[in-house]
Amino acid sequence: MEIINYSIDWARGEVFSARVIALISVFVLLCAAGFYFWGKTSIARAYWLPLALSGVFLVVVAGGLYYANHPRIASFQEQYKENPEQFVRGELERTAKSDSDLTMIVFRILPVIVIVCAVGAMFITKTQWYAWFIVLMMLGAFLMAVDSNTRARNAEYHDILQNMHHR
Repeated sequence: MEIINYSIDWARGEVFSARVIALISVFVLLCAAGFYFWGKTSIARAYWLPLALSGVFLVVVAGGLYYANHPRIASFQEQYKENPEQFVRGELERTAKSDSDLTMIVFRILPVIVIVCAVGAMFITKTQWYAWFIVLMMLGAFLMAVDSNTRARNAEYHDILQNMHHR
């Protein structure tokens, strides 16, 4: 039953990440509203749309994380009681796939996007493009920070599952 506690802790960590992303999304949406209503310069007015869309994107990400992982807290116990061996095997496969996905998307694609945006911001001075580049860099950096914690939690959980599986 010790494995269930680790599994539940992992799922709670994912739910916590979803809440952090949701909190940041509210902040980003408030910033977008601030730029929209009180922005006086052309660059300030250019920020509202990229911020609003990235805030909505973060809401979707947070919702997806929450609704994918919150039900797991209860279902883990049921799945483990039905077939402990199959539960561990399934979690090992899922965590391995998750690590592969994180490696590709978060630690290969997002850094390229951030670099392209940084280069774009240095050379393209049109205010709307500049605002998009800055917001996309911020969004990419934030997602890399959150997902580096997700990856570490996932790797630790995967190692625990492997150790318990081989006992």
